[in-house]
Amino acid sequence: MKELKILAVVVFFTLVIYWGVEPFAHSQMHKHVEGDHFAYSDLPELTKTGDAANGQSLVMGAGACLGCHAMESQGMSAPMDASMAAASYGVNPPDLSNIGALYDEKFLAALIKNPAHALNVEHKFDQASGNMHPMTQFFGAGGDIDQEVADMVAYFKSIAPQEITPKTAFDNACGRCHAMRYDNYTQLGDTPSFDGEKEALAHKIKVLEYQDHLKAYMGKLPPDLSMIIRARGGHFLETFVENPQTQLPGTSMPRVGLTKAGYEKVEEYLTEIGDPSKSKREALGPWVIGFFVIFTLLAFLWKRSQWRDLH
Repeated sequence: MKELKILAVVVFFTLVIYWGVEPFAHSQMHKHVEGDHFAYSDLPELTKTGDAANGQSLVMGAGACLGCHAMESQGMSAPMDASMAAASYGVNPPDLSNIGALYDEKFLAALIKNPAHALNVEHKFDQASGNMHPMTQFFGAGGDIDQEVADMVAYFKSIAPQEITPKTAFDNACGRCHAMRYDNYTQLGDTPSFDGEKEALAHKIKVLEYQDHLKAYMGKLPPDLSMIIRARGGHFLETFVENPQTQLPGTSMPRVGLTKAGYEKVEEYLTEIGDPSKSKREALGPWVIGFFVIFTLLAFLWKRSQWRDLH
């Protein structure tokens, strides 16, 4: 029984140190931010029921969305390639095919009406000083602007696929600014195979040129995200994607606007690339704990049998 008492004392003080000291140290080193669960409570609710048919007309016409964006699912390619778009806007505008499935509808509505406000980068783009956001505001087509915006959102939701792969979610939400070197992915997408060194070098130059435009637009090159899932905790990553300003005030990174489900798709891709053995490791955990429990029991019984005549 003496050994059990000693074990209990060791376990008790180990838990006190871990649960008392470690969380305290973590709280001092990392700011804790309460998330909004992707509710975007600072943005107004949509008060109108959207008409997808009218939204299509607006997107194709007065909204002028296709002047900058692609909509590949509807057979409409981007008006310029990614490098030329980055030279014009700082970053390549996203394809609109999937946005209705990935992004919160309140965010989409706010983005159409006031991009800098929706993206939470008004500290960087100030209309009063003439520093306009590259994405042009929609001022309406002559009718009720709230209804028109609701119609456009309804159209984007109507053409969005039911299922989106984690990589597609990452590509739309993050991939135009961030690379994933462990997946051979740059801001221009997957790096293709080349027949010769000349073609590979030409592609690398395109990537570097895009990155130069991106650095000028963002202030510095956004980091590679290959290991972000392991370098940062889940809570930090979720709240940072939800609203970068809460974790890093003044950052140039915009609010992404993902729904909770959209974020989970992005997180799944980050985990797949940065921590591919996570599921196997977690499955092995109970077996390791079980081994130690059985080993401890056997060791205790062996000790009793060996020391029985000495007590």
